[in-house]
Amino acid sequence: MLEVKQWYQSKTVWGAVIAMAAPLLRHVGVEMGLAEQADLADALATLAGALGGVLAIYGRIKATRSIGPGAGSN
Repeated sequence: MLEVKQWYQSKTVWGAVIAMAAPLLRHVGVEMGLAEQADLADALATLAGALGGVLAIYGRIKATRSIGPGAGSN
């Protein structure tokens, strides 16, 4: 079965963003090799997943309605 995850948890997405940004960064003097790009993509995917979890918990704490069986049905 195919694993489903949010876009921001994808190392491929972060790798693509970094691959696009690396040449632009080179113009301002920041050099980034392939190994550094891979490490940064991994770190950003991990950080994004953690932040997503924190936001989910925060949203549940701040919610004004409870969750449970039958929620949403009248």
